[in-house]
Formats: sequence, C-alpha cells, structure tokens
Amino acid sequence: MRAAVLVSQGQPLELRELADPNSKSDQLRLELKACGVCRTDLHLRDAEIAATKLPIVLGHQIVGVTQEGRRVGVPWLGWTDGECRFCRSNRENLCVNARFTGRDIDGGFAQRTVADERYCFDLPSDLSDVQAAPLLCGGLIGYRALRLSGDAERLGLYGFGSAAHMICQLAVWQGRRVFAFTKPGDARTQEFARSVGAEWAGGSEESPPEPLDGAIIFASAGELVPAALRALDRGGVVVCAGIHMTDIPSFSYDDLWQERMIRSVANLTRRDGHEFLELAARVPVRTTVTTYPLEEAETALGDLRAGRFEGSAVIVP
Repeated sequence: MRAAVLVSQGQPLELRELADPNSKSDQLRLELKACGVCRTDLHLRDAEIAATKLPIVLGHQIVGVTQEGRRVGVPWLGWTDGECRFCRSNRENLCVNARFTGRDIDGGFAQRTVADERYCFDLPSDLSDVQAAPLLCGGLIGYRALRLSGDAERLGLYGFGSAAHMICQLAVWQGRRVFAFTKPGDARTQEFARSVGAEWAGGSEESPPEPLDGAIIFASAGELVPAALRALDRGGVVVCAGIHMTDIPSFSYDDLWQERMIRSVANLTRRDGHEFLELAARVPVRTTVTTYPLEEAETALGDLRAGRFEGSAVIVP
C-alpha cells in the first residue's frame, strides 16, 4: 500500500510503498476513505512536539470502511491501559500509558490501516467521508474545550481554523454569542467566521465589543493567553485547546484577578466522541473542506502552515 511517511522530524513526508498492516483480534482493518489534516500533524512534522516512533504514518482523523462495509471514524486517542488512576476515574484522556493515532500508532495518511475497535466511532450517515473526517479531532477537541468553558454566553475563539469553524456552529446552536479572533488584518478569515455564525470578527490584537465570559485558544501562539485574559469579564475562563503552544509571556496579576481562570485541554475521551458526534448530526455541523490526494500530503501540511485555506484540509487516498 502507499503511505505518506514521516521518516525524520523537520523533513518532508515521503511517499512510500509499505506492507499492508496486519490486524489483531481486537482491531478493525480499514480501507481509508479520508483523513483530516490536523495542526498536531504539522507539529510532529516540524518537530514542535516529539515523535515517539519513527518512521510513522501521520493522520488521526480517519474515516475508513471495514471489509464488511461498516464505516467508522478513528480519532487521536488510540489506546489506554484502563488501569491507571486516571482511567479508573473516568479521565482516560490523561492515561499515563495512552497511545495516540498518528504518533504512537500508524495513522491515516495511507491507503489502509488498523485500529482498536473500542476506540472507533460510528459516523453520522448524512455526512460524506470528507465532511466527517475533520469532526474526529478538530471537532472532538473543540467540543471538549467548549465543555470546559462552562456556560459562557459570550465566547471568544482565538485562531479560526478547522476546530473553530465547527465549534462556532455548535456554540451558536446552543444559544451562545461567538466573537472570532484571527491574525491581524486577515479580512478573508474574519468574513469566513461571520459566515458560520460569529457575530463579530476582528484581529487578535483588538478588544471585543463586550467582555467575554469565556475564550478558547486554538492557535499555538502563547501571547494570545494574556490577550484573552484581558478580554474576559470577571469569573471568565481561558481554555487552551492545543497540544503545543509557544511560551506564554508574563502578565500582570490584575489580568488574572477577579477569579479569572486559565486551563488546558488534553486529548479526548470516548465520551467526548459519542456526545459530539450525536450533537454534530443534530445541529448539523457542516465542515468547509479542501481536499488533497495522498501524494500531496506534504503540500497540505505546507498550506496549513501558511493558512492558505479556510476550514479543514482532508487527504483522500
């Protein structure tokens, strides 16, 4: 089978011919239909987070079909031990021995893969393969971040890419008011944010027209943390939703006072997946997608780095 392989961090993906993966008794053998491109893939490719296995097939927003014709989604969380204190307290996203798709387990930038059936999700039938793929990380992590923002009515989204454009739709459906923050001067993305429900969109250096009750930071820029804190009303929360962020600069305690909070999101639980996919079908959440053939996986990562598309990128093997 063909696969786009990360052989060495910091170097372009290589298109290689690999042996078909063998499935174990608890695994599904999948023919790949689509795989979303996530910023985590880019962090791994660019050596901003460490790879635990090289060479590795990236990709963890997988839509595949079994030999029996069952369509499933494979997310970032690929395996947990079920025994550590985090697993036993319903926090499997923090499992000390967790294995992640596309980092510890070969992922979906390939024609075929295998996945532990216990961590796969059935997908909404009314979504195409390419529409469903971005739900499996951008959507799931975004949903967990949204839950951790509490009942914030005035919600700021910093970095309006794959995750934000899905979570904006869900938040508006829930009755929240969304304020979108983009790179300064990025009028194209600001218009895109308004088109999916944001009532205001501006640059990350701007102040929103009203104080925020909560903010989710999807961009990996640490300087956005104090900026988001300053945009909060009393008692508001900043949720950092990425796996990697540049250093956070120092800020005045006055920006944190009045019971403002900062917290991070790590990975996802299967509960997050089941809840979000059910909600995504009800809203319904619709993804804006740019597709790439498997041979152009490196191009897709470059376009993500440069912000050349709106919404999500999806590899179609």
